[in-house]
Amino acid sequence: MTVRLYDTRSQALQELDPVVPGRVGIYVCGPTVQSSPHIGHLRSALSYDLLRRWLAHRGLAVTLIRNVTDIDDKILDAAPKAGGEWWAHAYRVELEFAAAYRAIGVQEPTYEPRATGHVGDMLALIGRLIDAGHAYPAADDSGDVYFDVASWPAYGTLTRQSGDALVSGDGEGRARRSPRDFALWKGHKPTEPASAAWPSPWGAGRPGWHIECSAMAERYLGAAFDIHGGGLDLRFPHHENELAQSTAAGTPFARLWVHNGLVTVGGQKMSKSLGNSVFAADLLGAARGVVVRYALAAAHYRSDLDHHAGALVEAEEAVSRIERFLVRAEEEGAPPTVAVVPDAFAAAMDEDLGVPQALAVLHETIRRGNQALDAGELGPAGDAAAAVRAMAGVLGVDPLDPAWRSAQQEDGSAAALDLLVQRLIAERQAARESRDWAAADRVRDELAAAGIVLTDTSGGTRWSIDGR
Repeated sequence: MTVRLYDTRSQALQELDPVVPGRVGIYVCGPTVQSSPHIGHLRSALSYDLLRRWLAHRGLAVTLIRNVTDIDDKILDAAPKAGGEWWAHAYRVELEFAAAYRAIGVQEPTYEPRATGHVGDMLALIGRLIDAGHAYPAADDSGDVYFDVASWPAYGTLTRQSGDALVSGDGEGRARRSPRDFALWKGHKPTEPASAAWPSPWGAGRPGWHIECSAMAERYLGAAFDIHGGGLDLRFPHHENELAQSTAAGTPFARLWVHNGLVTVGGQKMSKSLGNSVFAADLLGAARGVVVRYALAAAHYRSDLDHHAGALVEAEEAVSRIERFLVRAEEEGAPPTVAVVPDAFAAAMDEDLGVPQALAVLHETIRRGNQALDAGELGPAGDAAAAVRAMAGVLGVDPLDPAWRSAQQEDGSAAALDLLVQRLIAERQAARESRDWAAADRVRDELAAAGIVLTDTSGGTRWSIDGR
């Protein structure tokens, strides 16, 4: 068995050769919890869920770390608009992400560390970089600490860039020695909440985004681990900066860098200005969780996925085809056999997680299984049904799996409802802050008409059905 994955740093397929034989450590950059999850977040989490499932199927013990960035400029900016403290806002959004992930069958990570719980690890890593001559406190008493890019000639190896192309803009306007340098620690500003600051040797402040992942990856996976994953948009500056600061601090860090492709909508990049963002709530309100999962998994993880009006319809038909065949095979008495994935399916998955090719094997097996049923050949039909269950199970798209047919289905509906209501609550809060009382009342009345009651508390707005 040889699993090969495309490594961004070498720009080539590389054999997975675990640091510890029989075990695989994966670090995936999770969400920055400033706003509700969208289709891109779901697609990214699902990509590494598929990788984890396949490696586990291949007999490897997988440790998957997916962090939560719960302190960040974006969170501090978003919290006042949503109402309440920054940490409360971050937690509410984190719950939205967790519900959306569960709704499409993404398994919980082995550990899911929050940035705010690992500030001590980050301070220790920054101290190592300063001692090694690769970081410096700002000379303007701001409390900022920066990574000195010029001190690390290997900077840029992940994205194969150099010079001015490597200016991240992080910390612009403050006392950096070079525009290329990026913030490891951000000194507290008078305009920021006092609760968003931790003591440090350089003054009160909070960690920079990039140092968070380096510190948490090392904390949970050690100095050297197998796979670092994330969206294609994170290659620069986030992953480039992670690689630089970790290796400059003396750790080998990740052996392979894996990046999933982005999501477009009708051929266009998602953006607030275009108003074409597709939120998790939109998808989960429009289709079954297993259908959403199939729609997001069907394209190769490294390719861009274009979401269009018919995407869920196509996915529903594909899932229904799997379901119809399995039900037919059972009803016609095809004898169950040992579930084993076909060699062609395994070969596709081993070669850079080739889900499109693997799905082609699955649907070809369904075609042959239906032909066997038409001919009354129950033995071959039973073999086909067992193979389909095995393949669909590995991909997490078996519609007969109890996880989809019972509790998971109910949970997906509840998650979709919660996501929709939370968005309306946010709209109502924005209307109240702008003193648009008519719009705020309209949101409350629309929810009340649907049997949903809002209760305003000091900790935020809560909702319940029929006041319970």
